Amino acid sequence: MNKPPTPLPTSWSATARPLPPPAEPAVAAAPDRPPVPQLYWGSGHGPIQAVSVWTERVPGRGEDAEPFVCHHWESTQGLIAVFDGSGGAGAAPAWQTPDGTARTGAWVGARAARLATDCWFHDVVRGSQDSDEDSLHAYVKYFLEQAPKRQSKISGTMRRQLPTTLAALHYQVDKGEKEIEVRPLWTGDSRAYALLPGSGLHVLTRDHTRESDALELLRSDPPMTNLVCADREFEVATRLLTLPLPCVLVTATDGFFGYVHTPGDFEHLLLRTLEQARDALDWSDLLRREVQAYTADDASLALLALGHQDFADLKADFAPRLRQLTDQLTVGRPSALTGASGHGGDPRETAAGIKAWQEQTWQAYRPDYERHLPPAPEESV
Repeated sequence: MNKPPTPLPTSWSATARPLPPPAEPAVAAAPDRPPVPQLYWGSGHGPIQAVSVWTERVPGRGEDAEPFVCHHWESTQGLIAVFDGSGGAGAAPAWQTPDGTARTGAWVGARAARLATDCWFHDVVRGSQDSDEDSLHAYVKYFLEQAPKRQSKISGTMRRQLPTTLAALHYQVDKGEKEIEVRPLWTGDSRAYALLPGSGLHVLTRDHTRESDALELLRSDPPMTNLVCADREFEVATRLLTLPLPCVLVTATDGFFGYVHTPGDFEHLLLRTLEQARDALDWSDLLRREVQAYTADDASLALLALGHQDFADLKADFAPRLRQLTDQLTVGRPSALTGASGHGGDPRETAAGIKAWQEQTWQAYRPDYERHLPPAPEESV
């Protein structure tokens, strides 16, 4: 991968930072409520286009940490990651800020895991740590041990200290710049993906829940069987695979992919906003607007497009895939899901029609989507 013509520091690292709000925000604040907190960021340097989005559903109560996006030019490796503090398991207060704001264990846990991941990747680049799951686990565990926490008077099997998900993608561009070695690392139900021009979105992680069917997970909210936390053992799962360049790497919390009608809708969101965008920053803003319009949760996303000449080349590369996916998702789509008028009738028939369309669409979309899905634990050899 060629370096950009303008001089850059040895390490190019960026995280989401606040930008001036657009003229017409997607979610307007009520007169008696503050604006919805949001961070969006985008930057492009030739073969690398980077995007991150972070939003809070309830102002001041969000528990996702800010996304992590970093590329190291000299070693041609990088990392993207998201962290979703688990509010149900970690709802108890754990820390109070200097201005008196109370923060939950989920809020603290997500940010401690993010700081640990940041420091871990710094040491990976220096060569003092391996880029494997055991090394990352050790860093996260240490930072959680040092983080502020309180012993809750309420106990139970679902309670955790500083609980959070973690979904990261470490990558290394090969010397020939034709392929990329990718290592997803994850705990919980946040996800990592690869988006390829010819075959679309591929999930690279398997949710740590007893249910693994992506469509069924849109209809239910099963408890997680593995979660980063300070008071119990947890596992950082991983695998290693090689992908062709160019490609787009994505990590996201369930606020992005968990409130769509069918798994293919998330890919369509990514490609539709890409097609509309002028540059990486505009892409991040469009994604922010869209997710705030449909999600019922905090939402975080980190994305890196690798191997394209520039943003225009990235858009052109995925234009055929967008046309194909649009046809696939719009044919037979129930009017109740499109916002079209005149879809009245028996609610039971409407629900049955939606379910049938979801099943049909999912079965057509599923083979490519699950091509790189890790095997279930009992299937591993």
